[in-house]
Amino acid sequence: MKRRDVLLASSALTATMVVGACATPKTTAMTAKGKIVQLDKGLTGYYVKPNGQGLFPAVIVIMEAFGLNDYIKSICDRLVKAGYAALAPDFYHGALYPYTDIKGAVAKLKTIKDDVAMAEFGKGITFLSSQSDIKKGGVGVMGFCMGGRLSFLANAVHADQMKAAISFYGGGIAAMPDPLGRANLLDQVRKIKAPMMLMYGAEDQSIPVEEHQRIALALSQAKKRYSLNVFPKAKHGFFSDRRDSYSADASAEAWAMTLSFLDRFLKGKT
Repeated sequence: MKRRDVLLASSALTATMVVGACATPKTTAMTAKGKIVQLDKGLTGYYVKPNGQGLFPAVIVIMEAFGLNDYIKSICDRLVKAGYAALAPDFYHGALYPYTDIKGAVAKLKTIKDDVAMAEFGKGITFLSSQSDIKKGGVGVMGFCMGGRLSFLANAVHADQMKAAISFYGGGIAAMPDPLGRANLLDQVRKIKAPMMLMYGAEDQSIPVEEHQRIALALSQAKKRYSLNVFPKAKHGFFSDRRDSYSADASAEAWAMTLSFLDRFLKGKT
């Protein structure tokens, strides 16, 4: 399967997203201050929601391998400006790693068990459902790096609660084998219900094109709705302005596509 075929394998959603990417998504100028909330015994998260009255759709943001740092909190804050509540559970329970400590972050990542992470993710869903100003049936997920893989998994494990899922450079979804020892997630594809959008950098040395191909083939064969987007000249972590691999152009386009995708499936906008 050639690289060109990966793009052709994406569903008709791709065409919709191209239109959304070319337009500037409308955002709501709302200021809000985030806070640390208790999700369960020993489990906290960063939570922020728009000011004012109303029922807000919500996005659960899953962190990178470096922990619940200021960058992940800033993603939540950006979502609020677009009219979404956002919650980032702390799967590391307080542990943080600087971007220069790849070795430490990877060692910590290896300790995260899929079943535990999904149980804690479920606590995040429960928290949101207890909030009177959160739109029922309006919850999505997005994640980065480690969180990109877990976003894909959450869309299967918590399929009945998810309305949209976005994975940014989620390595290990279909690795054969995964260098970090994580389970291949392709056997979870049949459980997925919500539209899925996957973002990759063309120059990402940690996620080979063959993995894109396996994901696209599995989703297409299962007749799932998805879009798989590859950004030229972009590396792993291209979305983060805190990392050396940051690409301003790819990041801006990916964010426009992200908001268009969320607006359609969480807000019901066309």
